[in-house]
Amino acid sequence: MPMRQDAELALPGALIGVVAGTMAGGLTLLAGQSSGWAAISALTLALPLGLLGAGYGVLLGHGLFKPGLFTPAGLYWLAGFPLARLFQEAVTGLVVFGQVSLPGGTAGFLAYQAMVSLGFAIGFVWLHERLMPHWLMRLRERNPQARELFAAYVEHAEALWHAKERRRARKGVR
Repeated sequence: MPMRQDAELALPGALIGVVAGTMAGGLTLLAGQSSGWAAISALTLALPLGLLGAGYGVLLGHGLFKPGLFTPAGLYWLAGFPLARLFQEAVTGLVVFGQVSLPGGTAGFLAYQAMVSLGFAIGFVWLHERLMPHWLMRLRERNPQARELFAAYVEHAEALWHAKERRRARKGVR
């Protein structure tokens, strides 16, 4: 049962990762490359981003990440996104050209992808924070991990609401 519970918690992150990776194929087409190149590019990025997105959901479900906190997610994607891009570039290069060629060399490539990872992390977390609570509402009756995680989301939302009300009350006093 715990494996099924983890799989259920992993689904939103996996879907976000797969969609984001698949969009790479569309961008490859827009750049004027062949449809085969675009398909390989989409697949080789969708797979690792989907797995990493699923991992994020599982870690969130086990309490290693907390709703509303960006730093752990940012660090997660700081490591994960460059590795996903390295996998994409290596496999795509091997399939399309028969060799791996990284722009800027391996260190330069990974450093650039680490910088880009922050933007990806912001988008991923923003989308995940909007999808996950709705998904948890559907799961909470049969999945105790989902119930606990949903309670953490509710607690976070209540804390934000109370802080907003305090600010509003202070403005009204002035």
